[in-house]
Amino acid sequence: MTLTELRYIVAVAREKHFGRAAEACFVSQPTLSVAIKKLEEELDVKLFERGSNEVSVTPLGEDIIRQAQSVLEQAAAIKEIARRGKDPLSGPLRLGIIYTIGPYLLPELVRHAIEHTPQMPLILQENFTVKLLEMLRTGELDCAIMAEPFPDTGLALAPLYDEPFVVAVPQAHPLAQRKAIGAEELKQETMLLLGTGHCFRDHVLEVCPEFARFSSNTEGIRKSFEGSSLETIKHMVASGMGITVVPKLSVPREPQPFVKYIPFEPPVPSRRVVLAWRRTFTRYEAIAALRNAVYACQLEGVTLLSE
Repeated sequence: MTLTELRYIVAVAREKHFGRAAEACFVSQPTLSVAIKKLEEELDVKLFERGSNEVSVTPLGEDIIRQAQSVLEQAAAIKEIARRGKDPLSGPLRLGIIYTIGPYLLPELVRHAIEHTPQMPLILQENFTVKLLEMLRTGELDCAIMAEPFPDTGLALAPLYDEPFVVAVPQAHPLAQRKAIGAEELKQETMLLLGTGHCFRDHVLEVCPEFARFSSNTEGIRKSFEGSSLETIKHMVASGMGITVVPKLSVPREPQPFVKYIPFEPPVPSRRVVLAWRRTFTRYEAIAALRNAVYACQLEGVTLLSE
């Protein structure tokens, strides 16, 4: 049994697909499949049920993979202990970030990181919250920038900023002339939402829970449409397909010809963005340097937080 084999079974359990797991581990699918088969033979158990479209974990496999995740985390902790005598700002920092924050924070964040800590390059991973949490737990990431709430996983957390939401409407929409919009008024509109898996989708549904029903004929609610990214949804808004809710940092700094961004009336819905890392991660100075780089960014319209 090797750590590599343990990484492979954790990846397959996460991706529920051998091909995607192989890509995540940077190996060929045959290499991954042979290693997992070897481990199953060594343990004399079946870890996965291989279906036509998706791989599922067997009940006994669930217990083994949970233990494998713990072993991988402890192995990562050994490497961190070995680094204690070295410069904590020397060497790459593996940072995860969710899709609805990355495009709007990373360009300036990376610039500040290069300027102030060039010896600590950022290795970036954009993904869904649930994937980032698993990668933190297995040691594939050192830290991650995410939006609360998410399941309590025993991670250390540092608040970064509170970010208000705004409404995006087509330029010709009647609401485009308003200075502020109440959440109740959105019930009558065609809402454009991010697809399942995006935590920001859940944030929007908290503001407008009626759209969780996805009904095309319920009185007062029109059909809701989904998009793969905030930028895709903005283009849908520009074409007049409907309206949406977006985080403040995603609002372009220059006025847009086809989309109008309007603040909410109080109470303004918002999300809290935090930095999370494993409690066993010992490069505290690296975490502090990353937070300072975030605070150095021009984050218009958000409320910076500090402990």
